[in-house]
Amino acid sequence: MTELSSTPVELVVLADANGRACGTAPKATVHDDNTPLHFAFSCYVRDEQGKVLVTRRALSKKTWPGVWTNSMCGHPGVGEDPAAALVRRGAEELGVPPQRIGDIKCVLPDFSYRAVDSSGIVEWEICPVYVATLNTGDVAPLPEEVDSFAWVDPVDLVAAVKSTPFAFSPWMVEQLAHPELQHAIGA
Repeated sequence: MTELSSTPVELVVLADANGRACGTAPKATVHDDNTPLHFAFSCYVRDEQGKVLVTRRALSKKTWPGVWTNSMCGHPGVGEDPAAALVRRGAEELGVPPQRIGDIKCVLPDFSYRAVDSSGIVEWEICPVYVATLNTGDVAPLPEEVDSFAWVDPVDLVAAVKSTPFAFSPWMVEQLAHPELQHAIGA
């Protein structure tokens, strides 16, 4: 007799050309050389001193391993509000309890991008961009998600991304080109 897994399959919500939900696919299999358009989010977390958290993606990640990127990102579940998904991912990715993430603001509600990593895997997302505040303490990232992290001055971050875009995720490079996001993080 085959034993059934008690772990639910994480799904991403697929989008049609008009940006409407049109189905789901398992997250574990959706990202390949023909990734369908789907919903996601990105978040830049600030501390009480105004520094921005940047993370280096774990070397075991399927896409963009070892690349520096925004604080966290993820995919909202079926029927899940992106801000709620952001709080959930704060715990799953950064080890931050939900009550420590606050002042969540959507800065780029219409951001979307398509990028291809060096292995040929495509990322194609409708990806609103948020800024949030870490109310107290530090983060304790999960090693399967984050290799390392740093709290940086927002002005220095924007300058680094402009001068060495190849060292950062393509979505972060595109996002930080928007003056609205620069202003929201204090750059």
